Amino acid sequence: MIKVLIADDEALVRAGLRAILEAADDIEVIAEAQNGSEAVTEAARYRPHVVLMDVRMPVMDGVTALREINRSLQPPKVVMLTTFDRDEYVYSALRARAAGFLLKDTAPRDLIAAVRAVAQGNAMLSPTVTKRMLDAFARWETPDSAAARKRLSRLTERERQVARVVARGLSNTEIARELDMTETTVKAHVSRSLAKLGLANRVQIALLVRDAGGNDPL
Repeated sequence: MIKVLIADDEALVRAGLRAILEAADDIEVIAEAQNGSEAVTEAARYRPHVVLMDVRMPVMDGVTALREINRSLQPPKVVMLTTFDRDEYVYSALRARAAGFLLKDTAPRDLIAAVRAVAQGNAMLSPTVTKRMLDAFARWETPDSAAARKRLSRLTERERQVARVVARGLSNTEIARELDMTETTVKAHVSRSLAKLGLANRVQIALLVRDAGGNDPL
């Protein structure tokens, strides 16, 4: 059973998320929080597998709460809930090792799939979100190409090839089709790359590739 903590300052949002998640027979909502401070406390008390946390909350915002939760020895996977277009905090959350991002208008079945994926150790970032985040980072940050290339040199040639396509925002299915490999193999390359680079999700891989020069040879 996947244990979930919901953190959002709007009671109706929490109720809606609970109803959606508890319709799945393998998910249990074990606690709720109405601000970041409560989320930190409840995460320590109930030890959920996954935390769904709003980015913008009173008392303590979601990003600060994420950092606090990640200080524990075995932190849960934290998925940030956002409207995205208005949430500058999303970029800080990515750097703070959020396990994923979900738009608040995510379809119920996609929300359930996301919780399951994150609980299994996979990052939940759709290609659409990946592309939008990369566009935003391009406006906000100046890349350090030499440092990025040095980090990417830890990967095998095939892993770097996959990383370049990840940086274009393609899904695993699309990557498999383009590189003529199975989706399982793509997932394996992405997982190994994350481990070698010490990264939390595929958006961070995409950012590193972009910093190294995009689709140029790495």
